[in-house]
Amino acid sequence: MRGRIAIFAIVAAAAVAALAGLSLAAPNTPQLLAQRGEAGAIGVDAEVVLAVDVSYSMDPEEQALQREGYMAALTSREFLQALKQGMHGRIALTYFEWAGSHHQQIIVPWQLIDGPESADSFAADIGRARYSRASRTSISSALLFAAPLFEGSGFRGVRRVIDVSGDGVNNNGPLIVPTRDEVLAKGFTINGLPILLKRPNASTLDIEQLDVYYEDCVIGGPGAFVVPIREREQFKEAIRTKLVLEIAGRTPERRIVPVSAAAPRISCTIGERLWQERWGN
Repeated sequence: MRGRIAIFAIVAAAAVAALAGLSLAAPNTPQLLAQRGEAGAIGVDAEVVLAVDVSYSMDPEEQALQREGYMAALTSREFLQALKQGMHGRIALTYFEWAGSHHQQIIVPWQLIDGPESADSFAADIGRARYSRASRTSISSALLFAAPLFEGSGFRGVRRVIDVSGDGVNNNGPLIVPTRDEVLAKGFTINGLPILLKRPNASTLDIEQLDVYYEDCVIGGPGAFVVPIREREQFKEAIRTKLVLEIAGRTPERRIVPVSAAAPRISCTIGERLWQERWGN
């Protein structure tokens, strides 16, 4: 598995190189997205919503690792190098935490990231925020919360990405597949960072194939990909790799984890079923 993350890092480095003129696949995002005409909006290479799981299945140590991973990624040399190579040399970010259908909280509102100072400031804002946890897991509600955030961002991105990290399947709120499809129809890309640190556990409704669930049921859109985390020490490197690829806006000739083109390999309602079997509601 260490080798797999190392491959991810190599692919991310290739994405940075591609922006400097090497040949990877061209962006799949329609050029119309680059020409949206919101009055007064600031042009950026990407608008990225970071949607971070804080359900009770995430223990305090995992929450801390997750935040530290984003802070380290945003201030890393690789991230800042990728940032400079973009058409605009800047992106827009916002960071919110989610759990069940009634828990979504913006931790850091939209900010322009155009160099080390703004990246440091965003990372510091993440670090200063109070930790919280809440019950249930509603990826679908997180997506529905994320999608309207772009409308009032004040930015005009070539790409618009919702970046979901979490350690469980949807077990609350709307069903995930129709919700995902509704969000994708707006022209967004959904990427995933499934966290697989625990053995399957009936008490927390964990499943062994969470990465497959994310591939088949959660992500989608131009260049969508999944970067799974299976060991605690992989957090920082995996998050950095994912952010670099998102900034690069390139789909490597061979994707990290291809989106399944066939029928789902796992039931996309497995979370709802497990909850029903355990709690009966």
